[in-house]
Amino acid sequence: MRILVTAPYHEQGLLELKLNFGEIVYRSWKSNDRAYNEKELLDLLYETEAEALITEHDEVTAKVINENTHLKFIGVCRGTPSNVDLAAATQHGIPVFYTPARNAQAVVEMFIANTIIFLRQVIPGINWLKERKWEAGAHTSYLQFKGNELAGKTIGVVGFGAIGQLLAKLVESYPCPIQYYDPYVPEDLFPQHKKCTLEELFATSDIVTIHLPVTEETKSLIDRSLFKLMKPHALFVNTARAVTVNRNDLYDVLSTHQIKGAILDVFDNEPPDELDYKIIDLPNVIATPHIAGATFEVEDHHVDILNKALIDWHNNGRKNSNKIYNKEVLASGI
Repeated sequence: MRILVTAPYHEQGLLELKLNFGEIVYRSWKSNDRAYNEKELLDLLYETEAEALITEHDEVTAKVINENTHLKFIGVCRGTPSNVDLAAATQHGIPVFYTPARNAQAVVEMFIANTIIFLRQVIPGINWLKERKWEAGAHTSYLQFKGNELAGKTIGVVGFGAIGQLLAKLVESYPCPIQYYDPYVPEDLFPQHKKCTLEELFATSDIVTIHLPVTEETKSLIDRSLFKLMKPHALFVNTARAVTVNRNDLYDVLSTHQIKGAILDVFDNEPPDELDYKIIDLPNVIATPHIAGATFEVEDHHVDILNKALIDWHNNGRKNSNKIYNKEVLASGI
């Protein structure tokens, strides 16, 4: 089998694929400085005569799939294969693999770092110091930038999948009480944490952190009705997907100081539009440019997760894999 790999892949991972599948053609999108668009990907697939594809951000549209129905599989090095037309892949019986939790450690570390930075007023303190405002004998900094500890804060996790569960594991020892909202997670699975309604979580948490996928149910799920329940000193964190939050309502609650502030890594428009920047520029917001999952180690993780899934599936007679996103392909026996 000849596999076209456009996702970033280390040498050991490519070798492992070669030993198990055959020929590997490596054309990482990084050498292109951006993801391959539809035409570029079509040209690559035609040129290489690939029989399978491993991608990360490229535009795997319905046209790409419809003109390559012979593909044995599509591997996507992402937490969700949102760059692939899943309906087209499923229609043609092409299993789409994905790499859930590849960036879980990175996202959780970013959550912890930025939450502590916010609570301890680190950025205002740094700016004050660089602006040469420290006067002889003054205790201004000690008084002005006195912050709060993370320990003891109740953290409410909206979406208790791999990232939410890892977050709970790493912060509970601070110690931080953990409560979560996730209709798909049984209450008895995590008895050490409290499962609650979305309204209860927003009303009783000191920190609310969002870890939701994008579905029809989650779009604009977080809105004014929930924000108005939050404590005045509460902190809102979103390192997941911007569209799960009504940004107009978020701007209103932040600009009127109804809550303490927000930590944001995702925006409705990337690059941001005028309203996004109005939120970003607020003094009670720490904003980063969608980098919570951007570590060198994440690429190692997605190689390990995908290779294991593909090799297990291949050696199992292509019968099953818990890393196939469109499981209808298996159920229907296409």
